[in-house]
Amino acid sequence: MATAVPPAASRIAVVTGASSGIGAATARRLAGAGYRVVLTARRKDRIEALAEEITAAGHAATAYPLDVTDRAAVDEFATAFRTVGVLVNNAGGALGADPVATGDPDQWRTMYETNVLGTLNLTQALLPKLDASGDGTIVVVSSTAGHATYEGGAGYVAAKHGAHVLAETLRLEIVGRPVRVIEIAPGMVKTDEFALTRFGGDTEKAARVYQGVAEPLTADDVADTITWAVTRPPHVNIDLMIVRPRAQASNTKVHREP
Repeated sequence: MATAVPPAASRIAVVTGASSGIGAATARRLAGAGYRVVLTARRKDRIEALAEEITAAGHAATAYPLDVTDRAAVDEFATAFRTVGVLVNNAGGALGADPVATGDPDQWRTMYETNVLGTLNLTQALLPKLDASGDGTIVVVSSTAGHATYEGGAGYVAAKHGAHVLAETLRLEIVGRPVRVIEIAPGMVKTDEFALTRFGGDTEKAARVYQGVAEPLTADDVADTITWAVTRPPHVNIDLMIVRPRAQASNTKVHREP
């Protein structure tokens, strides 16, 4: 199916968590689809390097260092725009895999603030700009964790369920306005940092997540899905798309080669 060209008034796409993984891949994909991408993340050097890469490839990109949990900084960021066509709420992540009985409340708090309040902050700050575009799209990158729980995952599951409910409720509340709300919920995605961050830099634990799985999803697989959903005709809304590798039937059922 041909990719729809975004209308001129809607060509700015803001991508949070763009310093690596799904966020960086999505920025590349959206730039290739004709959007002027604005890359946000805390790691200034990473997003500046990515902006240079995208610009060198003949596309338009701007880096803006931003902590999505800092509401004052987010509000200041939003003043830079008259209109925004796309907001990809990708910033998030998991910390730890402890059971509820021994989970670290600070890790739970950090996950909630990043995955849920970070999404809320950007969505609230940019919603008027998305409205003003006449054809806005909000993408919430949640997770299959937001739709089914698993042992050792309650903190992350709770945070991603919060992101899922935020998207679902927002869609109800703004129906009739020129803004779509899309939720993309990836399953097992192998990136350089997700599992490593979750397990505090323990490379052995991180490697075991993907052990025996021939082809987990890649960041580019998810970015391709996001870009496809964003570039559908304006009247078409992809409410929710769950994306898993073929080897993963559920959060707890994964085929692993010996």
